[in-house]
Amino acid sequence: MPKERVVWREFGDSAEPERPTSKSVNLPPQQQIASVSQDRKGRGGKTVTLISGLVLDDQALKNLAKALKAHCGGGGTYKEGVLEIQGEHRDKVMEYLKAKGYGVKRVGG
Repeated sequence: MPKERVVWREFGDSAEPERPTSKSVNLPPQQQIASVSQDRKGRGGKTVTLISGLVLDDQALKNLAKALKAHCGGGGTYKEGVLEIQGEHRDKVMEYLKAKGYGVKRVGG
């Protein structure tokens, strides 16, 4: 016999707590430290530059990713609060973020 599942619930306790859809906090660049690293794991040997630790809402992170991709001349994406720029662009990314006023920390070699 198949498991019973709830299709509709008007009010009351739900099995899952509500999660916020997006962050609404934007700290000024001077109050933030971005961690910049490189990674190859799970990417078929391709190097990716990772930028994490920024406290920005989803739209601001997407805009920053777009600006970094244009600055580095490569592709990239934004996933779960981490910006990924394709290629070995750690130095370019660090210079760009410093110019914008962010604190920058190099992670790994």
